[in-house]
Amino acid sequence: MPSPILAPVVALILWSFVMWAWLYATRIPAIMKYKIVFDPHRPNTEFHAQLPAPVRWKADNYNNLMEQPTLFYAVALTLAFIGQGAGLNAALAWAYVALRIAHSIVQATVNVILLRFSIFMLASVVLLVLSVRTSLSVF
Repeated sequence: MPSPILAPVVALILWSFVMWAWLYATRIPAIMKYKIVFDPHRPNTEFHAQLPAPVRWKADNYNNLMEQPTLFYAVALTLAFIGQGAGLNAALAWAYVALRIAHSIVQATVNVILLRFSIFMLASVVLLVLSVRTSLSVF
């Protein structure tokens, strides 16, 4: 039977693809509507500056999902590998995933910085606790 901690890992991977789809579902129509031409000789910031903020928010969040969650994947896979992926560790993993999804929804829709930052910090604390618990099991 697979380790219970693998389910939140897969859930966050699938959520990343939801954000990827949402990113392109809003970016492509915006590019067409505003007739934005991507010039590979100009900085990406110029391209992004032409997109409306709500469109950029989805891309920003997708990029965020490629950053800190990589630590989550390493920690969760380590716990699964050493047979410590159940119980409290699995619950913490699900909490991290739920917080990252909440962070995505806030950033992609209303992008209230204080709310988004609060959710990010709470998720970071959960990941830190999970990381410390992993280190106690490994060392």
